[in-house]
Amino acid sequence: MNKSDFYYDLPEELIAQEPVTPRDASRLMVLDRDTGEIAHRHFYDIADELQAGDCLVINDTKVLPARLYGIKQPTGARVEFLLLNQKSGDVWECITGPGRKAQTGTVFSFGDGLMQGTVKEVLANGNRLVEFSYDGVFFEVLDRIGEMPLPHYITKKLADKDRYQTVYARERGSAAAPTAGLHFTPQLLEKLKNKGVAIARITLHVGIGTFRPVKTEKIEDHKMHTEHYSVSAEAAELINTAKKAGGRIVAVGTTCCRTLESAADENGFLSAQSGDTNIFIYPGYHFRCIDALITNFHLPESTLIMLVSAFCGRENTLHAYQVAVEEKYRFFSFGDAMFIRSGSPNHKI
Repeated sequence: MNKSDFYYDLPEELIAQEPVTPRDASRLMVLDRDTGEIAHRHFYDIADELQAGDCLVINDTKVLPARLYGIKQPTGARVEFLLLNQKSGDVWECITGPGRKAQTGTVFSFGDGLMQGTVKEVLANGNRLVEFSYDGVFFEVLDRIGEMPLPHYITKKLADKDRYQTVYARERGSAAAPTAGLHFTPQLLEKLKNKGVAIARITLHVGIGTFRPVKTEKIEDHKMHTEHYSVSAEAAELINTAKKAGGRIVAVGTTCCRTLESAADENGFLSAQSGDTNIFIYPGYHFRCIDALITNFHLPESTLIMLVSAFCGRENTLHAYQVAVEEKYRFFSFGDAMFIRSGSPNHKI
């Protein structure tokens, strides 16, 4: 298949620049995976779409305020740092810009001196290894001076950092939010629990590679980025119990989908495990675990719209996106949501 097979035209004014308040007031497109039928609702109506016995799977990763602005010593030049992953102790792999100002041995000051960083090595991919020094606890200092690493298409500064976190975020490690989960409120989750919907927590740390464009025309030639995931014994048991009883496994976002499809056995069941996944899901993929998907509206020609197309068909997906544009839905990270449902669970045992 070609990358251009997943293109759609999006007016720039439909790219959401800030989240709605309250979280669950965003719009919700309900798409029937089997028939292509579309309904227009609000996200708080998701409680009417899920049933007792279903299992909602959420990603509890927590986004680091990983964007820092350093002042080069002694010249005063300003350089942006994006923390990618912790290599050891206080040494982090970072993207820097402009990179030419961050050569080996260069020292930077952050947050009016609350933190310092020394470039230890320039890697072959152009990233830097930076060793940080500070007083206190690293993540507490980072919370004070760091900014959320919002995607490039969001140009408005976020007033409240917590709006780029899910209400259930707890495991630090992501460079981007699992945005489908941003629509949930504690009250909505409690309503689902009271209805008899099981809620399973898994973790996939979203890497900056999630924004990497597909550059190859043949999508099969695209090299997918790698992300770390973890499935607890408790989460595996909740998912397996629901599946055995005939309930649907509802993935909140592409991150949960990728984790479940990476971790499941050939019959769709899970065991406790941790690992790395570079799974690339595009049309032709056979889903083993999930039965329904809650997701946002994704960029044209992205791996995310390819995943959605794999789940409900390319034609269904592009038609739904066309309708979303016509109905002026809000797109991308702070935009509206889609619930892709099917009439029966995926139980091929």
